[in-house]
Amino acid sequence: MRQLATIRTVLETRPIEGADMIELAVVDGWKCVTKKGEYQAGDAVIYCEIDSFLPVREEFEFLRKSSLRTLDDREGFRLRTVKLRGQISQGLLVHPSILGRSFVIGEDVTVELGIVKYEAPIPACLGGDVVGGFPVFIEKTDEERIQNLAVDYESFRGKEFYVSEKIDGTSFTAFCNEGTFGVCGRNWQLAEDPSNSHWRVVRETDLQSRMTRLNRSFAIQGEMVGPDIQQNRYCLKTPTVFVFNVYDISAAAYVEKSEMETICRELALATVPPLGIKYVPDDMDSILKLAEGKSELNANAEREGLVWVFGSGNERISFKTISNRFLAKGGD
Repeated sequence: MRQLATIRTVLETRPIEGADMIELAVVDGWKCVTKKGEYQAGDAVIYCEIDSFLPVREEFEFLRKSSLRTLDDREGFRLRTVKLRGQISQGLLVHPSILGRSFVIGEDVTVELGIVKYEAPIPACLGGDVVGGFPVFIEKTDEERIQNLAVDYESFRGKEFYVSEKIDGTSFTAFCNEGTFGVCGRNWQLAEDPSNSHWRVVRETDLQSRMTRLNRSFAIQGEMVGPDIQQNRYCLKTPTVFVFNVYDISAAAYVEKSEMETICRELALATVPPLGIKYVPDDMDSILKLAEGKSELNANAEREGLVWVFGSGNERISFKTISNRFLAKGGD
C-alpha cells in the first residue's frame, strides 16, 4: 500500500518573495508552504503526500473551505498541488504530536491517521463486474515519484535513462497465462462486458487472439485514454491503449524496451510516446522542470510528466516525474 503519511525531517526553510506570513519548508524532494516560523531545519514532521484523502478531524479543519470532498460516501479533505504567492506547494506538514506517542523517522502512519488515496469517481464506461483481485503473478505498476527518492538521487545523477511520456488515463492490463486470457484495471480483474471500455479495446483490436497466437505467458500494461476518461485531454475519439510495459510472467520480470516494442508491433498496439535517452540532471528542480512540456499526443495539452527507466529484469530502476505545470492547472 502506498505510504501517504510518513515521519520525515525538514531539510531547510526558505523565504517566499513578497510573503510575510508564509515560507517554504523542504522535505526530501517535496516543497510545502507553511506558516512562517512553524518549522525549522531538523524538525520531525508528518508529511502527507498529494493525492491523500484526510479524515475529518480537528487538525485538518482549516482545509474545509478549499479541500472538502466526498469519497465512498464519507467526507474528507483531498490534498492537491496548489500555488500560493507564485510558489508551488505539494502536500501537508503536520506536527507528530497528533500521534500522542513516540515515533521514529521513516515510520509510515497512513493507516493510523485514517488516510487513504483519493480516487476520482469511476466513469460508467469503466465500471462493471469483477472476476477477482489483480493477478498475483503480474507486478502492479505504480512508479515512485522522484521526490520520494531524494536519498537515492545521487546514484541516479549523470546516468542515461530511457524516458517516455507519462499518459494521463486509466490503467489497462491484459494477460495470457498458460492459455488463460484476462483483462484488468488498476486493482481488479474485470469480467467481460460489452459496455466496459477495457473490453471494448480488446474486441476492437482483436487483442485476445493476437496475444494467444504469441504462445507465451505475458502481460501488456498500458494507459487507456479516450472519451469519458480523465477529461480526455488528448481529444481521442475512441478508447485507445498506449503500452508502457510488457511483463514476462514466466520469468517474473519486465522485458527490455526493444522487445516490448517488437511485441507491440505484433499486437498492433501503440506504445507511450518515447522521448529517447536522457541524462539525469544534477538536481531535483532540474529533473522536475524537464517533466513540463506539451504532450506528444496533442500539442494543445500539457503532458502529465515523464517516466524514467534504467536497466531491465532484476536490475531495473524506474521512477516518474510529474509536471508541476500540469498539476497546477488542475491535473490529477
